[in-house]
Amino acid sequence: IVLARKWRPKDFDEVVGQEHVTTTLKNAIKQERVAHAYIFSGPRGTGKTTTARILTKALNCEKGPTPAPCNKCSSCVEINDGRSLDIIEIDGASNRGIEEIKNLRESIKFSPQKGRYKVYIIDEVHMLTAEAFNALLKTLEEPPAHAKFIFATTAPHKVLKTITSRCQRFDFRRISSNDIIEKLKKVSKAEKIDIDEKALFSIARAASGSMRDAESILDQLNSFSKGKIILENVNNVLGVTGQELLSELVDKITQKDTLFAFNLIDRILKEGRDLQQFLIDLIVYIRNMLIVKQGKGLYGLVELLPEEIEKVAVQAERLTVEEILLSLIHI
Repeated sequence: IVLARKWRPKDFDEVVGQEHVTTTLKNAIKQERVAHAYIFSGPRGTGKTTTARILTKALNCEKGPTPAPCNKCSSCVEINDGRSLDIIEIDGASNRGIEEIKNLRESIKFSPQKGRYKVYIIDEVHMLTAEAFNALLKTLEEPPAHAKFIFATTAPHKVLKTITSRCQRFDFRRISSNDIIEKLKKVSKAEKIDIDEKALFSIARAASGSMRDAESILDQLNSFSKGKIILENVNNVLGVTGQELLSELVDKITQKDTLFAFNLIDRILKEGRDLQQFLIDLIVYIRNMLIVKQGKGLYGLVELLPEEIEKVAVQAERLTVEEILLSLIHI
């Protein structure tokens, strides 16, 4: 089993970085005020579908409804294994037509097989056609008492207002690098993966707030590396440019060493690296210089190790804000 699936949270307390969502849902269950329809929106890999499954377990657990599903009863086990008949997951991208929604409206009439509720999770719901949305409206207005809807989307602005107005909306946030690193440390320790601190930080930075991406990268690196995973492994596998090389490049640019810059780009192309990714890495590096230039009060906005921040700060002192902005424009 891949790490992203093996370490998927099994209760609300294991969901990382979304306390504003999980706390509200737990309180709603305690107070018996669970809505009939939710929209979970936010970037990929932040826990939308996972939280939807946990909510389903919480509602259908033999000890529930409870904010802390036991994960031991037959209902919880079936949901964890993906074989529960009371949780219907639909991919909105590949089942986006009116016929699929008509089938849903027919099946929703029947009571749950085992649990208290039949839960419909529609992933990437914004991909549904306008006709499919309209066919769903009547069901959302007057759903059976045993039915719950959870819509997950990365583009909430594309969901019809008539749908969103009938749902409670929760916005999932990008997960901070520190939270990702802590989770990866826990996974690495349990899986006996030897990994360097700088490599962990680089993975978290590359994941861009997605826990699923971070765990997938760790899984890939574990297969790629022999022995300890180091920063060089991360750069090679992901095709990103290391901070040391970017630092050296910026030094040479400020010294107007054109020859070095051209030789570096030639090397990147010969190594088969993505030139577009290199430019993105360079833009981020110069953006970090601009932030650090404003003073230590903004260091928290820069996702770099302390020693890397100090290096960037030294470089930023040699340039004016105008020169840094000009270099960004030219890239």
